[in-house]
Amino acid sequence: MDTVSLSLQEIFDLAKKTLLANECDDETSSILAELIMKAERDGSLSHGLFRLPAYVKGLKSGKINGKGKPEVKKISPSVIKVLGNNCLAPIVLNKGIPELIKAAKENGVAVLAINNSHHMAAMWPETEMIAEQGLVAFACTSYKPVVAPAGATKPLFGTNPISFAWPRPGKTPVVYDMATASMALGEVQVAKREGHKVPIGTGLNKDGKETTDPGEIADGGVLLPFGGYKGSGIAMMVELLAGALVGDNFSYETAAKDNNDGGPPSGGEFILAISPEKLSENDWNKHSDEFFDKMKALDGVRLPGERRHKNRLDKGPRNINEELVNKIKSLS
Repeated sequence: MDTVSLSLQEIFDLAKKTLLANECDDETSSILAELIMKAERDGSLSHGLFRLPAYVKGLKSGKINGKGKPEVKKISPSVIKVLGNNCLAPIVLNKGIPELIKAAKENGVAVLAINNSHHMAAMWPETEMIAEQGLVAFACTSYKPVVAPAGATKPLFGTNPISFAWPRPGKTPVVYDMATASMALGEVQVAKREGHKVPIGTGLNKDGKETTDPGEIADGGVLLPFGGYKGSGIAMMVELLAGALVGDNFSYETAAKDNNDGGPPSGGEFILAISPEKLSENDWNKHSDEFFDKMKALDGVRLPGERRHKNRLDKGPRNINEELVNKIKSLS
């Protein structure tokens, strides 16, 4: 695979230029370009520049509003709702999360319900942002059906990612972000592009047979949930939290309404923030650090997010797939 070396600033500039050339205003372009750059910086390649062509498809078709403004509504002291107005999720989150943080600090717990936004980014940015303010965070969102429930060969669930973050004052938060599918769809697509095999159990081909060929899974096949029935149950939970509970679509309803332009579909997101200061009567930070120390004392164990935070310390250039860079340049 041929690559080109780009500095973090060059990655940001390339993303922003492309977005500005495709019906995004300066605010939207800056927020999304920053998120794309941070994904490349942290080694989350399936959510960095790789996502940019899909964003552009949604913008060009008119499905995504690159100049829209989300509307924040305070339903109660601890319930915040943001109407996305067909904006990209990072722009919606930029408006809603500060209100969520304020409400959780005041009330001990708060919920953010997001409607009608387009999410195709990683989820750790929102939960990490909340944890950096001393709060425990959980977030989830659905997608179009690409995952078969346990025992089935046809899709019903989205990849339905979840993210959890635990605050560590004076240290980086513990954060995980994972698809409830056996592998994130973006990772399968990257494996297809780069000619890699995927582990058995990742998905099925169009005939319902297990395969290690990511192309057979991405093109007419189906992903499987992680952990069989256990992952399937968690994926179902996400459908309910990010769909019915927040007043938005299930994955199959999203698919029925989507124009299939290749861009991220419209959907909902559920985010929960909890104040350990208000909930715990103990020294919660010292207590949890003792637990993390026990984990790290075991051979081969690292805390969730540690690899990403280590990558973050490297401020040098990143090697980006040359074909992808040329494709992005052609979009502007």
